Amino acid sequence: MNEFLIGLQFLTRISVVRQTVWTEESFGGSVKYFPLVGAVLGICYALALGGLIFITNGGVPLFTGAVGFFLSVWLTGAIHCDGLMDSADGLFSGREREKMLEIMKDSRAGAFGVVALVTVAALEISTLAELVKISLACSCAAVFTAPVVGRLAMVSVIALFPYARPSGIGKAFAQFTTRKTLALAVGEAVLILTPLIFFSAEIFLAALGALVAAVIFARAFGKFAAAKLGGVTGDIYGAAEFLSEVSALITFLFIAI
Repeated sequence: MNEFLIGLQFLTRISVVRQTVWTEESFGGSVKYFPLVGAVLGICYALALGGLIFITNGGVPLFTGAVGFFLSVWLTGAIHCDGLMDSADGLFSGREREKMLEIMKDSRAGAFGVVALVTVAALEISTLAELVKISLACSCAAVFTAPVVGRLAMVSVIALFPYARPSGIGKAFAQFTTRKTLALAVGEAVLILTPLIFFSAEIFLAALGALVAAVIFARAFGKFAAAKLGGVTGDIYGAAEFLSEVSALITFLFIAI
């Protein structure tokens, strides 16, 4: 339970028990609970989005999509947005490996980072708007699924690729995450998504499709980043989660149509 609470506090603004002292082992051990952290976020997103759709009768889909996006940014403290921007600035800088890593540590946002964030945000908002047009059940199921499989995708990047820096906040994740951790996270994510079958078989299949798509995308992105950096970093973890979450929403949309 302690490791789950550490993961919840690190990845979100939700803090059940405020912890200020973490050991590397407990910090790294929280990785296996990342899909469960995603489920907590998914419930928040589904309740908020469902309530807004109910109040407006689905009449303002683009506004609803924008609210959904900004809620996710607020609840996560924009941690994954930051990872995406830093990753884009470094990976597309055209510099050598060491310079890329240096750029990614710079707190200032560059042009590539801004363009990446705006593009991905537009994709997420427009996808959410299209999901709202389909049905209340479909949109709620999608926003519940996306953070679960997005964080599973993040676990896959942590487990499958070496850490590129000698130290860093993500080092403990890499050090204590194995393929067994990934297998546990996969089982956890599937178990979390199973109740969606009570909505409909189609929604459940869309959720499983989103899971597969997110993990495949994260693996491809991790491979791309590792080839340039000689491994992955905490920023790459965050970017992988954000991009995989959006890919999951898009996959869910096209299966549900």
